[in-house]
Amino acid sequence: MTAHPGFHSLHEETVETLPVEGSIPDWLVGSLIRNGPGAFSFPDGSAVDHWFDGLAMLYRFTFDPGNRGGGVADEDAGGAGRVDGDAVHYRNRFLRTDAYEAARAGAFDGGFATGETTLRSRLLTFLREPYDNTNIVAERVGDDYLALTESPRRVRVDPNSLDVLGHDEYEGDAPTGQLACAHLKRDPATGTLVNVETAFGRTSRYHVHALTPDGERRHVGSVETEKPAYLHSFALTPRYVVIAEFPLRLDPLRLFKPGRQAPFIEQFEWEPDRGTRVIVLERTTGEVVADPVTDAVFGFHHVNAFERDGGREVVFDLETVPDATAIDSLYLDRLRAGSFGALGAQVDRFVVDLGSATGTGRYRAGDASVSRETLYDGGTALPTVSPARWCRRHRYVYAMRTDRPVNEWARGVLKLDTETGETVEFGDGGYFGEPIFVPNPAGDAEDDGVVLVVTLEAGSDASSLVILDGESFTERARARLPHAVPFDFHGRYFPEVRAQRAGEE
Repeated sequence: MTAHPGFHSLHEETVETLPVEGSIPDWLVGSLIRNGPGAFSFPDGSAVDHWFDGLAMLYRFTFDPGNRGGGVADEDAGGAGRVDGDAVHYRNRFLRTDAYEAARAGAFDGGFATGETTLRSRLLTFLREPYDNTNIVAERVGDDYLALTESPRRVRVDPNSLDVLGHDEYEGDAPTGQLACAHLKRDPATGTLVNVETAFGRTSRYHVHALTPDGERRHVGSVETEKPAYLHSFALTPRYVVIAEFPLRLDPLRLFKPGRQAPFIEQFEWEPDRGTRVIVLERTTGEVVADPVTDAVFGFHHVNAFERDGGREVVFDLETVPDATAIDSLYLDRLRAGSFGALGAQVDRFVVDLGSATGTGRYRAGDASVSRETLYDGGTALPTVSPARWCRRHRYVYAMRTDRPVNEWARGVLKLDTETGETVEFGDGGYFGEPIFVPNPAGDAEDDGVVLVVTLEAGSDASSLVILDGESFTERARARLPHAVPFDFHGRYFPEVRAQRAGEE
């Protein structure tokens, strides 16, 4: 095992039904599917350099209160599928993608921050056969379950077996880009998914598109940019798409530079004098209604966004760090040595005042302004809110808890009350990943539900799935996994992916 246990390679794939200490609420009957890098080294002795480039591995946790169907979650679970009482049916599996097969054959040619090539060749590859090491998150689009990364090439998977079913790429004439935000945003009122793609060229553009619940793709609008920024996520409200254009920018003229160059992400340059441009695009017309500039910051993850004052103000919470050196801290040699700078972010709230409305009810972009306040200045990482609050005003934010400055991986998770500024923390001595809130379908309060989080036991070769009560933030249940899971990225709870009951087809 490496110097830090969270950055080892897990080559074991297993199917097992896990006993539960404590109790699972009766309504928690779906599945949590997590995604992240499962291996950083390959059989031929080669390895990747950056956390973001590890081979994609999915982890499925299917909740079975009372183990009422005899514990059969998978046909191939065998004798490992039966326990007494509450159970969690667990499976982990590498995504059998082109990138996986190349790595197994000793032909892995890099990704986000590994490997040298010409930037032009890398972008042409994005166009012809985009990178498919989709190791960031799982999402449902229509009837398809997809593993996603920042490539527009998405991987379809079976949510039960975690088998790869093929690739999924957009069809039609709507404009596309060579890079996509890893995080699609869902409007819970309509079921529409929205994403932003970056198209590089002599005139570069951000293309915004929407996917209907049945998977139909519609072009929303496009925004020209002199130098595209690195975008990992964005914000969504019922009326607007918000793009925080950080000053980590790429000059498209680099496309024509001869010779081999540094890895892709190292082509972006930090230009703080530009500040952060906040682009507000109307979802119905595709019109940019505001693009004010605020101080230079960087961030990977938008927490949530909403509107207030009749839609005149757009509010979005964003996890920020002062500059883009956070990316450098995520190289594996630094992480394994204990450098965790990217995990020491703070939660900031940005308010865009759209200015005065015209006689047609629209806003004059030149009148807009943006303000910023800090909601929590302690160390955080991978913040989330209840999916029931997406695109709506939220009170609670859940995140990994770290120190500032950061000197080790997160040793706990926290619940932040954005109205009072108070926090409640949970820790058990282990290392914690991203917390996912699952609302009680019969509940009324925003924090009526549970928080799901995977922990890595300190000094042990095992991880656990911990279920916290959403209101009290105390432990409710725990299931110990058969191995130590490397630190992953993101998860989604799918209520419809349930345990197969005995006698069911």
